[in-house]
Amino acid sequence: MNDKTLYITDLDGTLLRRDQTISPYTAGTVSALVQKGMIFSYATARSIATAAKITAAITPPFPVIVYNGTFIVENGTGRILFEQFFTEKDGRRILSVLNRGGVYPFVYAHIDGRERYSYIPHRMTEEMRRFHATRLDPRQRQATEDTVAEGKLFHFSCIDKADVLRPLYEQLREEFPCVYYKEMYSGDQWLEIMPPGVTKASAALRLKQMLGCSRIVSFGDGANDIPLFSVSDECYAVENADQSLKRIATGIIGSCDDDGVARFLSGRIG
Repeated sequence: MNDKTLYITDLDGTLLRRDQTISPYTAGTVSALVQKGMIFSYATARSIATAAKITAAITPPFPVIVYNGTFIVENGTGRILFEQFFTEKDGRRILSVLNRGGVYPFVYAHIDGRERYSYIPHRMTEEMRRFHATRLDPRQRQATEDTVAEGKLFHFSCIDKADVLRPLYEQLREEFPCVYYKEMYSGDQWLEIMPPGVTKASAALRLKQMLGCSRIVSFGDGANDIPLFSVSDECYAVENADQSLKRIATGIIGSCDDDGVARFLSGRIG
């Protein structure tokens, strides 16, 4: 294949079905097309640990965007191709702003060469506890107010009520990339904060350059995919997508539960 197009998809609600699984048809179709030479990636808010596990049926390895663009990692091997961290000053200032607003987030960092996420048990909200209860994750690390900011910080995840998170989003969004949204599975409100310059869109453009591609064709389902769509030559919303995304899409494809992305790719590339 001589196609120098980068095909890049969101995961949850787009490539993945609503039950957070990938169908055998999608896994088989995408794997076959990658083996034929399709240049493929996904861009997700997930970590490489959770994203790689849920997409393990897609082979061979290919570069993916995780943590909303903070890292570009080779799926399958875990090799880091790009990374960005907060400065110590910025990390501590963000944490101070959140704490003053009554929010004590999950704090993601590299500590002693390992990826960890730290939390203060007695500061967790009910929403954080529900999320945490679903995770048996070796990266987790209990901390105190004095130790939660240890390591090289790269991501903050806040889960709380909208009236708590919205003012913090408005306060921080002018300086740092922030994603403020209702999580599709639980319905809980999230605020995620990334290092300066980090977005799915900036990572997609970086990956396009790294791979020597000339075009981007993207797929998504949520309003948080609008920046990715804005840097794409073609952009397709799945049938179950947010109306705001559908309005700017090149076209509408089948839903995530109907293998919309895989069926589009099969029809486009064969």
